[in-house]
Amino acid sequence: MSEAPNILFVVVDELTADILPTYGHKVVKAPNLTRLAERSVVFDAAYANSPICCPSRASMMSGRLAPAIEAWDNSTPLGCDVPCIPHFLGNLGYDTTLVGKMHFIGPDQLHGYENRLTTDIYPSDFSWTANAKMPRTAPNIAGVSMRPILDAGPCKRNLQIDYDEEVQLLAEQYIWDKARDRKDKRPFFLTVSYTHPHPPFDAPQPYWDMYEDAEIDLPRVGPIDPDRMDPLSLQLYYNHRRHEMPVAEENVIAARRAYYGMVTWIDERIGRLLDTLEDAGFGDDTVIVFTSDHGEMLGERGMWFKMCMFEYAERVPLFVSWPERFAPRRIRQNVSLVDLLPTFIDFARGKHEEPLPCEETLDGRSLLRFLQSGADANWPDLVISDFNAGGSPAPVRMVKEGAWKLIRIGTLANLLFNIEEDPEELRDRSADKDAEDILARLLSLSEHGGYDPDVIAQRVLLSQERRRLIHTATKARRAPVSWNWKVRPDDDVRFVRGGGPVYGEDPTKARARLPLASYIPEEAEITG
Repeated sequence: MSEAPNILFVVVDELTADILPTYGHKVVKAPNLTRLAERSVVFDAAYANSPICCPSRASMMSGRLAPAIEAWDNSTPLGCDVPCIPHFLGNLGYDTTLVGKMHFIGPDQLHGYENRLTTDIYPSDFSWTANAKMPRTAPNIAGVSMRPILDAGPCKRNLQIDYDEEVQLLAEQYIWDKARDRKDKRPFFLTVSYTHPHPPFDAPQPYWDMYEDAEIDLPRVGPIDPDRMDPLSLQLYYNHRRHEMPVAEENVIAARRAYYGMVTWIDERIGRLLDTLEDAGFGDDTVIVFTSDHGEMLGERGMWFKMCMFEYAERVPLFVSWPERFAPRRIRQNVSLVDLLPTFIDFARGKHEEPLPCEETLDGRSLLRFLQSGADANWPDLVISDFNAGGSPAPVRMVKEGAWKLIRIGTLANLLFNIEEDPEELRDRSADKDAEDILARLLSLSEHGGYDPDVIAQRVLLSQERRRLIHTATKARRAPVSWNWKVRPDDDVRFVRGGGPVYGEDPTKARARLPLASYIPEEAEITG
């Protein structure tokens, strides 16, 4: 590549690939993303490197697998000494700007970005630190429960609409400002990161009205009894309070209907963003990359949210559009979000640059050959994903090579599926004689990076203990330490800034909903 293009990196939150028309869904309306996909290289088997926000984003930004950077849960800091996408691109002459969510934890809220135009929607401190020593029936530390499914429906306004409207305004303004800046001629790397369609399942009324209950498809796999669940699914069953908050079919339909409306709502904003890019004169010399940090189970197997290794939680959309250079096509091989950093480096450095410092430490590989020709003879067709947050009974690692997928749950269980033959992941092949060699190979591949679940478990426990001690000490101060990025003076209190059943994610969003949610916990309800 001879000239460094601008890069527009669009990230949404908790969008599973399966429900987009581009991947075959017949109900969801997403015309702008469909239009983008039609002029993109579309990856059919793109995966998150962790099925939860903070570790997934840390892996994506650093090009490293989660254990390599100790990205365990939604309250683990990304080290300020870990090179990230903006560090590499900044060294290659880019103006790097972040608008929206990135879920950085700790005092470094930039990680190489030259500018950050909004606060984050979630807390930057250690308030969501998991505790592996708690019993499996303990509530989720972030305050997550089945309440968003039970309260699903239309709304006029909520916290996520507030946030994404702000992201939209500032992203479009950045593009207009860049177009008329006569002094700074650097190419830009603009990250626009929305929080939709993350739960709660509240669709703005007009977008709710676009769908009818009768057309909402039910999950392809119904609820699975607890006595038939694998160890991870069983622990999540309790962690998400499913044993206390049963979900009826009408709740499932309402939640999925709201989710579809939220997807259409964010699709419309992305369409406006792409139109602004074109109107400002950047259409021909800008690579557009679109993805999500992980998926959403949407009631499949009776499960919601993410935190597991099944396809709905792990497989994400990935489009790369630059019609001036890359012909639209589909790519079937397995890729993952750690592959984005080396790909961005290849976009930025041209043909003749030497390898950058630390580039050889990356776990990802550049997608450039796929983009240019549709093939890469040396591609390993392998992805790895990790989960070590609350709700995990042991370190969990997924390995997918070709059609075969291993879910390794510490020493508790190995699950083996052939995704082409069994896309619903209902037939565990781990005990099949004719799959012994496949299982042995994937177990061997799971040891990448010296992976040992017993060692990982000890590292996770030690990290949790350190963070809980620090968080307890800072809470006791009259002026607690706050690392939330502040643009507006009240950014340290406007969005989700705590954990638990009162100040955590679900209750904070419930209080910000209009009309108000049916259940809003009060401080007196804290029992421990």
